[in-house]
Amino acid sequence: IVVTYKDGTQEIITSDSEWRSSTGEVVFSTIYDGETVDARLQQKGWSRPEFDDSQWKRVRVADYPLTDLVATESEPVVIHRTMKPIEVITTPAGEKVLDFGQNLVGREIFTYKGKPGQKITISHAEVLDEKGNFYTVNLRSARAQSTYICSGEEDRFEPTFTFYGFRYLKVEGIEGELNPDNFEAAVIFSDIAENGNFSSSNKLVNQLQSNIQWGLTGNFLDVPTDCPQRDERLGWTGDAQVFFRTATFNRDVQNFFRKWLKDLAIDQDQTGRVSDIVPNLPGLVGRGRVGWADAATIIPWQHYMAYGDASILEDQYSSMKAWVDFVISDSDNYLWNKGWHYGDWLFYSVNNDNAGNSAVTYTPLVQQCFFANSASIMAQTAEVLGRTDDARYYADVATKAREAFCQNYLTPAGMLVSSTQTAYVLALNFDMLPESEREKAAAHLAANVEKYGHITTGFLGTPYICHVLTKFGYNDLAYKLLLRDQYPGWLYPVTMGATTIWERWNSMMPDRTIPDNGMNSFNHYSYGAIGDWLYRDAVGLHEGSAGFKTIIVKPHPGADFTQMQASQMTPYGRAEAEWQKRDGAFLLRVVIPANTTAEIYVPSASASSVVLDGKPAADSADAKVVGHADGYTKILIGSGSYLFETR
Repeated sequence: IVVTYKDGTQEIITSDSEWRSSTGEVVFSTIYDGETVDARLQQKGWSRPEFDDSQWKRVRVADYPLTDLVATESEPVVIHRTMKPIEVITTPAGEKVLDFGQNLVGREIFTYKGKPGQKITISHAEVLDEKGNFYTVNLRSARAQSTYICSGEEDRFEPTFTFYGFRYLKVEGIEGELNPDNFEAAVIFSDIAENGNFSSSNKLVNQLQSNIQWGLTGNFLDVPTDCPQRDERLGWTGDAQVFFRTATFNRDVQNFFRKWLKDLAIDQDQTGRVSDIVPNLPGLVGRGRVGWADAATIIPWQHYMAYGDASILEDQYSSMKAWVDFVISDSDNYLWNKGWHYGDWLFYSVNNDNAGNSAVTYTPLVQQCFFANSASIMAQTAEVLGRTDDARYYADVATKAREAFCQNYLTPAGMLVSSTQTAYVLALNFDMLPESEREKAAAHLAANVEKYGHITTGFLGTPYICHVLTKFGYNDLAYKLLLRDQYPGWLYPVTMGATTIWERWNSMMPDRTIPDNGMNSFNHYSYGAIGDWLYRDAVGLHEGSAGFKTIIVKPHPGADFTQMQASQMTPYGRAEAEWQKRDGAFLLRVVIPANTTAEIYVPSASASSVVLDGKPAADSADAKVVGHADGYTKILIGSGSYLFETR
């Protein structure tokens, strides 16, 4: 602390050997098992100058290199809001349970006047079981309990060094009825600002959007974790990679991921392999897994496209290059098929599917797709940074990787050796196929979706499937997948009362039984990657160039939606798009921030049918009609607010 006095003199107060320390009321605390607080041990007023600390012990000065101390780039974890319970429940098993109505991440705040030494235990759960009883089996070895010991006065209890994922609290040690006024839930996550929003005319889809946002904030506590409740809570790279783009539309995660990507680079080994989790826990997991390690390339590039700051590419360049160079060295003639990988994790397999169309996607095929994609990202990154030799080299690597893909995994008839949704989605999304084969491959994908009527993709295929369907003219099927409210589907958990995204398509069955106790999180954001499609394709708001310097608005209305809107805070200000179907007309409202330009694609029968702010768009001085193709009129505009209409 630097104290500056009125006369201009300064005094520096530092932590040194003169400081004193003592134990307090927190007698036990771990992330997984919870915290024990003994209010009888509180030392009230300890932080005030008049406090008598004569019985405290002197501290020991540690020999620690100060050069290792650096300021963090990410936001602190803070309390964002508090919530009151919506219901007090007595379960069939006789348990006293509080329901907060929302699966959240944080801790309870509990005020109570008990007897001296009275012990109260609070347990945390995400769901109740099929009988309505408190359920914590999915927490595995995590105890996730707060234990409070009363002082005899009115005590205010709140854990300090732990957090929980929960909707329900089970309270033990209090006789009689629980008073809900004694309880609150403090919602905590990194202090990342809201960055955008999405809404529509469909209430279930709006709840899905809410679930995506709660899943994001509940797992962004300094590290992008897979889940916030069980004995894991780790920075899985694959989960972060598939969800990153959706995250950027909902929260400002620019600094949050800058910090995490630095951790990722530090944790890479000398060969360039990226750990499955970041920060890494040696010996717990492996390295170099396809789709997981590719976080090293995919996230920096998407970060640049979202925020427009090329310094992220410069900062991560060595890390990105090291990963791609490892894959090159681990491949044979640019065919990468070595190692053990998670593959399309948690894909859906149809029972009695003898055709194999929903079976596990051949993992080497997945490897090759991500290899080519990461090499392409390296080429683009090098070009942005002016490293022309590297740009040419990695572009050539990407070309050869795609050629190896076609030689090994594409049949002469134009089919892939894996007939799964994920196989076709990755091949099409990462441009693995010659132009002449893409429409045919898209038709195979569409036929697969039509056959099953639902999604079968896992972690690696899910983020892209609706994008690919929309891109190749199967927008109706993309909406069909979005709106499916039975298992497997995005709206199935919503109809089951979910308030966050589930880890599995079937984390809970329709009869409320829970099919998997060992790996079953009810707050796991990965499948929330559909949010990217909602913003960029359904509403149609996305970047035309890095950082939204140019903006594209190209809506893809579908199903029975009558309205959709999305907003996005860009480096230049807020961009907005909203479309409506009203009285036989299609209305498109856009807001374009200052110092940007936009390409607007208005769904229309012809260019002459488009009206801008009440006048023919072709006659407007504020817009330039470029032409009409594929059911859209293309119009160029500058910053401002515009209302387009067509009938």
